[in-house]
Amino acid sequence: MTAKVMTIALVGFNGALVEVEADLKQGLPAMHIVGMGNKAVEEARERVRSAISNSLLDFPTRKLIVNLAPAELPKDGAQYDLPVALSVLIASGQLRQTEIAGAVFAGELSLSGELRPIRGVVTIVEAAKNAGFKEVYIPIANAMQALLVDDIAIIGVSSLKELFLHLKKEVYIPSSTPLIDLPLSKIPLLTIDDIHGQEQAKRALQIAAAGRHNILLTGPPGAGKTMLAKALMSLLPPLSKTEQLAVTKIHSIAGQWERVITDRPFRSPHHTTSPIALIGGGAKPMPGEISLAHLGVLFLDELPEYPRSVLEALRQPLEDRTISIARAHGRITYPADFMLVATMNPCPCGYYGDPDTECTCTATQIMAYQKRLSGPLLDRIDLILHVSKVNHEHLLRLNTLDKKQQPKVFKAILKSYQIQKSRYSSSNIYNASLSSALIKKQLTLSADARTLLLSASSKLQLTARSYFKVIKVAQTIADLEIGSQDHTIHATHIAEALQYRAHPIS
Repeated sequence: MTAKVMTIALVGFNGALVEVEADLKQGLPAMHIVGMGNKAVEEARERVRSAISNSLLDFPTRKLIVNLAPAELPKDGAQYDLPVALSVLIASGQLRQTEIAGAVFAGELSLSGELRPIRGVVTIVEAAKNAGFKEVYIPIANAMQALLVDDIAIIGVSSLKELFLHLKKEVYIPSSTPLIDLPLSKIPLLTIDDIHGQEQAKRALQIAAAGRHNILLTGPPGAGKTMLAKALMSLLPPLSKTEQLAVTKIHSIAGQWERVITDRPFRSPHHTTSPIALIGGGAKPMPGEISLAHLGVLFLDELPEYPRSVLEALRQPLEDRTISIARAHGRITYPADFMLVATMNPCPCGYYGDPDTECTCTATQIMAYQKRLSGPLLDRIDLILHVSKVNHEHLLRLNTLDKKQQPKVFKAILKSYQIQKSRYSSSNIYNASLSSALIKKQLTLSADARTLLLSASSKLQLTARSYFKVIKVAQTIADLEIGSQDHTIHATHIAEALQYRAHPIS
């Protein structure tokens, strides 16, 4: 009889059902694994042999063929150890096929038979649920992440021997139960109340957070650009349960199996990062920084210092909010719905246009520095703001009024989120993600707003993309108006939005 055990293969952001078959033949004792597995799958032979023996079970002394079907699907990772071991036990008569029916198994085995955590467990459980299975057996260390998926029993297992006795009904392993409330990070966030002055920049951060707009802050060294960028995290509401699932799923695929992600990601790759590290890919395509920042913030400090090839690679995901990686064996798509927050100096020395410090750069150096950012990339940034230095005499001054900004601003942002959710009948659509078709259908401009926008777009020579971005930012400004029930875009909203379409160097 051929033994059959079901498991899941990781195929990018999704999972594919894999049937692990085992068959005993007459011949010299040997174990062969076929089905387009990589090195980790091939090495499962030795891990499975030792795990079965050290679990006080019998490893068959005949020729054993294990097939991972479908054969044309590439198999990668050590999660096949457990289903391979179970298929061997069924083929040798130590387990019955009916004892594993209706369940999916995944896990890496140690030589002693203990189960080690694996990556991509959320994807595995989600794919099993979609395929109609009722139970998933996984390493106990992965159970917390797996519990994010509802309506399927998660059974965390610590060893092969424990699982064998459970399947034989000699011991009972209870299903894992989810935590009612997952704890948020206890790391204190920098808030806008910690920043002195910079009222216009704080206003820009509020608009960016409310509509999930990309923002670029430019100004001399020490103006507070990095602090402002980090303070943005305190203005973003916590992840919903659906968003926790999506973010944890990405991080689990990347190998971060330790915990459920409850805080919005804040990724800050160094300017020496490679295109593959930022975008994703490699011989075995993995999520990059833009995917790990999904539903959070991607912070690029000193934007012109990044290689041009890296920056230009951002253009497509900034527009589509996904990234597609094509390789010889197929195409993989990862989500990349992130807010881009970037900073830059106005010139190589940083003091071009500064009233107090003289710039030492030549005109050629300044021009070359500016050209590191292409027009199409800048066109995809919704808000561009120049940040000036704060006078030193204000840095140690205590202003009690400033301490009340954070709660008021955060409340207005939450209200804006509710307005957008009601307007678009979705919790996944924000003003920044609207297409031109949705703008025409969902947003309303007053007559004076249209007149001002047409006049400004002609004088500023706005591209079609910039034209629509001004409308989207203006809509966010309208949504933030306290006490307003009319969210029509007026001329005042367009006028404020146009301030953020200026050239990054002032």
